[in-house]
Amino acid sequence: MADTREFDLVLFGATGFVGKLTAEYLTEAAPESARIALAGRSLDKLTAVRDDLGPTAANWGLVVADSTDQSSLDELAARTKVVVTTVGPYLRYGMPLVAACAKAGTHYADLTGEPLFIRDAIDNYHEQAVATGAKIVNSCGYDSIPSDLSVYQLYRRTVEDNTGELVDVTLVASLKGGVSGGTIDSGRAMMEAIAADPAKGKVMSHPYSLSPDRSMDPDVGRQSDQALSRASAIDPSLDGWVSTFVMAAHNTKIVRRSNGLLGWVYGKNFRYREVMSAGKSRVAPLVAAGMAGGIVAGMTAGALLSRASAGRKLLDRVLPKPGTGPSEQARKSGWFSMKTFAHTTSGAKYVATFSGTGDPGYQATAVLLGESGLCLAFDTEKQPELAGILTPAAAMGDALTERLRAAGMTITVDRA
Repeated sequence: MADTREFDLVLFGATGFVGKLTAEYLTEAAPESARIALAGRSLDKLTAVRDDLGPTAANWGLVVADSTDQSSLDELAARTKVVVTTVGPYLRYGMPLVAACAKAGTHYADLTGEPLFIRDAIDNYHEQAVATGAKIVNSCGYDSIPSDLSVYQLYRRTVEDNTGELVDVTLVASLKGGVSGGTIDSGRAMMEAIAADPAKGKVMSHPYSLSPDRSMDPDVGRQSDQALSRASAIDPSLDGWVSTFVMAAHNTKIVRRSNGLLGWVYGKNFRYREVMSAGKSRVAPLVAAGMAGGIVAGMTAGALLSRASAGRKLLDRVLPKPGTGPSEQARKSGWFSMKTFAHTTSGAKYVATFSGTGDPGYQATAVLLGESGLCLAFDTEKQPELAGILTPAAAMGDALTERLRAAGMTITVDRA
């Protein structure tokens, strides 16, 4: 991409909660020479955010753009090498920016956890983005970078050790943190879309619904995202119980798409799932059962309520509002740790660890998204030569891994 563009990186949605956190992170992590701009609907609010960021951001640009105004997004995309966006739910507000970046050949990173949005982006803009060289990278936050890069680094290690293909891989998630209002609103957007068009439910339920070529996907039978079992069933080193992980249904699709985009290099019998640790106390079995049942009940209730206006009004009253979040103390006290256990065709066993500090949905996500944007802007020569609607691993691979390690996150692979 030519250096004639005005900006290296534009943060769209800079006045929102996660947008402000990402902007704060960029003041610490971006090179001094980086040409950065903040974008959103209100010039006054953008100015206030920039002022609050201090002297580092004093010369950052301000760009007025609206997700409902295609021409403003086209102009934004044409002015920068990279757009990082926190404006969701993406199913409602995100596609016009994808269209603008695909047309302009502008790299893009978002925080979506919405398979319906990604499927639509693939169907409508993948070929155009390939033609223009745009890397449109979805799910660059806690959903789904730790999952995606963990499996990618496991694959890299098996190649280095010549231990065969990956065949059975399970991620066990542990974390301290809350679910953001934006994440919940994204779930509501998908439920409403499925209520309006039940056929879309297949995108949510099929493990390979984001695959680049369904005919090439591994045929390993049913792969359910529901879980309730002893942790030792995954690996003898684990104690306690595991249950359903709320983001498994999305993360697993991203990981499988990475496999396809990279040429199905993980293996022709690659099987992947994600679970969540419920601890090892006496009540752990009850906690695990409650987590598994609660997720199913919540999704069922949400789907039913989304079908009627009265139900939607009830959800508006009881659920956290988009753009809200926890206190600074709560954000900094959070953490996450993802342990991914892998077996290969030769019988070798590995465990990947991806961990970090800060509430995963807020503090850690700001780091993950910020480094993704910087990677797309400044590490082009270190990245795979792929374009289109991509995943973090397929788009940035080792380059993003190196950045996140330098940012203080732990990313390791050990042979068991």
